Amino acid sequence: MKLDPFYLIVDRASWLPRLLPQGVKLVQLRAKGLDEPELRREIATAREVCARYGAQLIVNDYWRLAIEEGCDFVHLGQEDLADADIEAIRRAGVRLGISTHDEAELEVALLARPDYVALGPVYPTILKKMRWEPQGLERVAAWKKRLGKLPLVGIGGLTIERAPGVLRAGADSLAVVTDVLLNDSPEKRAREWVLATRETV
Repeated sequence: MKLDPFYLIVDRASWLPRLLPQGVKLVQLRAKGLDEPELRREIATAREVCARYGAQLIVNDYWRLAIEEGCDFVHLGQEDLADADIEAIRRAGVRLGISTHDEAELEVALLARPDYVALGPVYPTILKKMRWEPQGLERVAAWKKRLGKLPLVGIGGLTIERAPGVLRAGADSLAVVTDVLLNDSPEKRAREWVLATRETV
């Protein structure tokens, strides 16, 4: 499987009509703090908008709702992975991405036979408080050597200026949140990311 080199993460489906027209083809919906009816609406809306623009939607955490709403890709953190029914996800034909931060988590992730592995934070991040130090480019390279053809997603503190180095180190795709969503012009920034990553690969 090949991932688009630019992997946008949004917290609400309302971002998608603004950002997908900029050429974004891979997006994760990471919606927090919503009740189940709201989550279901967010997932359904995101699925519809992604289908309209030919983008791949990845649903964070809520694998049951993703299956019920007809989505075909989920992403799980380590805690969610521990509680997930991986066989049910596979039976539904849903692809799976998994977060990792250290060697032990990588071992756990690989046992689940994921479709990609994410490593982070590559650089310091303001998105959320993390107990792991920044991984750096050497860890990206080591992870990619271990994974071989399995796609590696880099996440955490990524900017367009840092993107070429992370891709050269071995990341197949770069997951970005704040550099787009907190930008004064998210649409312009998303377009810049699309152009920068397509030129690099």
